[in-house]
Amino acid sequence: MLYIEPFTFNAFQENTYLIYNEKKECWIIDPGMYDNNETNHLKSFIEEKQLQPQAVINTHTHIDHIFGVDALKSQYGIEFLIHEKDLPVLNGAVGSAMLFGFDFKQAPKPEKFIYETQPLVLGDDEIKVLFTPGHSPGSVSFYYSPGKWVIGGDVLFSGSIGRTDLPGGNFETLIYSIRTQLFTLPDETTVYSGHGPATTIGREKQSNPFLQ
Repeated sequence: MLYIEPFTFNAFQENTYLIYNEKKECWIIDPGMYDNNETNHLKSFIEEKQLQPQAVINTHTHIDHIFGVDALKSQYGIEFLIHEKDLPVLNGAVGSAMLFGFDFKQAPKPEKFIYETQPLVLGDDEIKVLFTPGHSPGSVSFYYSPGKWVIGGDVLFSGSIGRTDLPGGNFETLIYSIRTQLFTLPDETTVYSGHGPATTIGREKQSNPFLQ
């Protein structure tokens, strides 16, 4: 069984997720820690639970979701995984950071790519990779059926959807991703978003104004 622990970091109030199992193996999803205090907060939880980080895995690579990647790679000697179609976004991260006034001199380099045709495996558990572009060209969501949850990055929010006015974004593509990849999940599925509170698939089907 996989457990999930949320954290909120940086000026964008980005949600970082730590997933771990009974063997104390863990992944860090979308590490947004911008400074040492935020990094130490995440590391303290890892140490307290005696977890063993296995990889950094991202839903997408906008700057607020990658600030902490290199700190974790350096600390734990782990790999960074993204979908290959998000490489253009990652390669533009330093320029994006400058536009927003952040000190971010080098984007992390991925060691491996995620494919929607292959599940992610942590110990005895598998997570299904859903290809959900629209917010970015390589956005993916991570669905864990036994836990009835999906980590959706910036695709679907409580009462809202991800921005599509950033480079690589497309409104029609995003809506299609939500309807075909997320809204086909069971209504009771908890959606852990990249910003804001968690929601459920059923709630968003009923009341999300962008999807009525």
